Amino acid sequence: MKFYEYSVKFEPGQKKGVIVVSFDDVPEAITEGKTIFEAEQNASDALSMALLSYPLRGLPVPKAKVRNGKKISVPADVAAKLAVLEAFASSKMSKSELAKRLQKDEKEIRRILDPLHATKLSTLVETLATLGKRMIIGIKEAA
Repeated sequence: MKFYEYSVKFEPGQKKGVIVVSFDDVPEAITEGKTIFEAEQNASDALSMALLSYPLRGLPVPKAKVRNGKKISVPADVAAKLAVLEAFASSKMSKSELAKRLQKDEKEIRRILDPLHATKLSTLVETLATLGKRMIIGIKEAA
């Protein structure tokens, strides 16, 4: 099972009252907040954008190393988009073939495979199924 959840570091910023947030496994994701709540919200956004930038740059999404401590995950739609992009890349399937299997226009497939295009979760779940994957949503207690 794949999780898009990464260990996070909170450190005091140079300005008083600012909390700097970073991820060892995703160095591009760095943000801040004035409260822990704001820092965590901003961290999820920064992590999402950083992870979505990897496919744009032709790089694999970094694997999260097992560490103790607080973890931040991406929202379900971002996790689904990342899973689709990884599954498609490893499938060696063409966009035309995916379009045919999903009975969609190839333009729509290009949008589905665009990391920055917002795609409905139901469409991502359908695409994952076509690529031989199944999305499972989990809920856990906030730490």
